[in-house]
Amino acid sequence: MDHEGKATKAASTGIPEGGRSSEVGVPVEPSHEDDRVDAPSGPSGPAKAAAPPHPPGPHPPNPHPSTPPAQPPAAAQGAAQGEAAPASPAKKKRKPKTPRKPKPNHLRKYRQELCLSQAELARRANLSALTIARIEKGFGCRMSTKRKILEALGLSLADRVKVFGEEE
Repeated sequence: MDHEGKATKAASTGIPEGGRSSEVGVPVEPSHEDDRVDAPSGPSGPAKAAAPPHPPGPHPPNPHPSTPPAQPPAAAQGAAQGEAAPASPAKKKRKPKTPRKPKPNHLRKYRQELCLSQAELARRANLSALTIARIEKGFGCRMSTKRKILEALGLSLADRVKVFGEEE
């Protein structure tokens, strides 16, 4: 209850008057009693009432924005004054990506000689089965991946060229 004996919103919701709840999950609703400006009444008469809060809805634009308005580009300013627009800088033309041709390798042959499935080789090499499938189709891979596959096949690093073909 407030000092006039009226029930406050905080008291009706079970939230302490300070606006804080000690319970987890209970929404905190601040008390608006502290927002009121109480000016003492003096010889000039009673105190003025506080301004009402802003109405809900769209607010008018701020007459004093913190950033200055954007300036038009220099080309637009020059064109407005009758000058020719400056030429844009030349851009590098990129070559369109051409799909790489898969390079044949002998990984499938060595894998099948050991009676291993792609999934089993992938498990032994600690790789994904998709990686093994892509390499068998001829797509490139990292040297560390080749090393893992050679170790899983029981081959040495010297056999790399036999399995994966010539390096570029």
